[in-house]
Amino acid sequence: MVLMKRLELLQYLMRNGAVILREASRHTIVECRGLKTQVPRHREIVDELARKICKDLGLPFVR
Repeated sequence: MVLMKRLELLQYLMRNGAVILREASRHTIVECRGLKTQVPRHREIVDELARKICKDLGLPFVR
């Protein structure tokens, strides 16, 4: 199982035009070009989930 730091994922998303809409209790809601998704508030995120988050926002997944 390969893990990615949550902070690294959020920084990557924001560099590519995503904005944080709000912080919920267990997730962060992120929007990019009209597409929205949730990022869990864990320290590390499994690569498969990070790939899905990028796909939801229309961004390529780059490790």
